[in-house]
Amino acid sequence: MNWLSPSILAADFNRLGEQIRCVRDNGAQALHFDVMDGLFVPSISFGMPVLASIRKETDMFLDVHLMIREPVRYVKEFAESGADLITVHYEACSDVKATLRAIAQTGAKVGMSIRPETPVSVLRPFLKSLDLVLIMSVNPGFGGQKLMEGTYDKLRDTRKLFAEVFGAESGDGVPRLEVDGGVNTENVGALLRAGADTIVAGSAVFRGDIADNTKKFLQILA
Repeated sequence: MNWLSPSILAADFNRLGEQIRCVRDNGAQALHFDVMDGLFVPSISFGMPVLASIRKETDMFLDVHLMIREPVRYVKEFAESGADLITVHYEACSDVKATLRAIAQTGAKVGMSIRPETPVSVLRPFLKSLDLVLIMSVNPGFGGQKLMEGTYDKLRDTRKLFAEVFGAESGDGVPRLEVDGGVNTENVGALLRAGADTIVAGSAVFRGDIADNTKKFLQILA
């Protein structure tokens, strides 16, 4: 099943509760929560208090993407604040295995992301510890960027890697494959065909008619 995970980074925080209810009521399966520390990426976003507030108001799956240096320091707190899945960057961890193990110990699902310039081969040693792989289709840290054309090949290469490690490109025990950055209704079909099954979209959902935008995505994802 394909999922839509709207990124609240693009939402209007003055109307955040209303907008979350809108994407939920129109079929979105998850919410994407981008945490940025101003160190691993240039921007600063939001953290645990915002996540905890959202958790109190929704039963949606909370897909937390930590774009922070040495995220192992905070995975327990993010899990306690309501994260259902915690994704960390391969490039941000001095000890990737220890970080993934720390996430698993909280009971949250485990995700790992790679930047556009990082080859998918780095994922191989960790795949059996993961519930999700996130392929960044823009340089992380800013919303509203254009999707990089190399993303399609990277998704296909990741599915091939899944087949080598798990004996199948998808199915039980195989991580979900998420894509984030510059996704819209014009390119999402090609991203699905390249192998993505979990779609993060920010501006393309939250700018304009949110209900209509969400429905258009889900029609393509169906």
